[in-house]
Amino acid sequence: MEHLRELRNRLLIASVAVVVGIIIGWFVFDPVWAFIKAPFCETPQAQQLRDGTCTLTYGGIFQSFFLTLKVSAMVGLLVSSPVWLYQVWAFVTPALYRNEKRYSLTFMALAIPLFMVGAVLAYLIMDTSLALMLGFAPSDAVATIQIDEYVDYVLIMLVIFGISFELPLLLVFLNIIGVLSRATVTKHRRTIIFAMFAFGAVITPGGDPFAMVALAVPMIVLYFAAELFMYIRERRAPDQEDFSHLDDDEASPLEEDSSSAR
Repeated sequence: MEHLRELRNRLLIASVAVVVGIIIGWFVFDPVWAFIKAPFCETPQAQQLRDGTCTLTYGGIFQSFFLTLKVSAMVGLLVSSPVWLYQVWAFVTPALYRNEKRYSLTFMALAIPLFMVGAVLAYLIMDTSLALMLGFAPSDAVATIQIDEYVDYVLIMLVIFGISFELPLLLVFLNIIGVLSRATVTKHRRTIIFAMFAFGAVITPGGDPFAMVALAVPMIVLYFAAELFMYIRERRAPDQEDFSHLDDDEASPLEEDSSSAR
């Protein structure tokens, strides 16, 4: 019950922080919306409805309200992230050993910048990706992009790129805890690289080939960085006996003790 009360209190603090962040996001909606809309405004299709003006459409009475609420929620989660991340960490950390705490802090310190780098990359290539996908339309067609559809596209791109940049870090984590060796990673290198391109093709919205390459190439670079880390770590680690050739169901032979034999 004591743990449940602590969980309740920490969830309450995190929820209040998120609500405060959403309120802040509501008041700063205009500059945030201008930032979100900027990639679309760089495309020629953005001025098709009104010459010289970047225009998106909406088709429902409540759609504009829910758009403002969605963007405010995005801002709220981002602004309040130090609070709710700390609440999660403070609830989990008493159950961790000292070395586990050290590893957790290290991975958190790497995971957050990697996610941000992935999100920034997605934002930078978004205008080119949009122009490429919208460019397949016939010349006599007019793009009427719905506001909520565009916001969902932006959010999906940011989250996908951010999470994808965490995958090489996951390989490092599995190597540190002894689940995955560098030899295994090296053996399946070609398969992993192919899987990264396939993952980029499937996960990017609309199967955009430019976004696929822009996602897969940095992931491959990070993959090689993770493999290099594994190599350096295993070289510095003390030599351990290799039991990979043994059968899991075979009993190990017992050496007869000469003293007991007497």
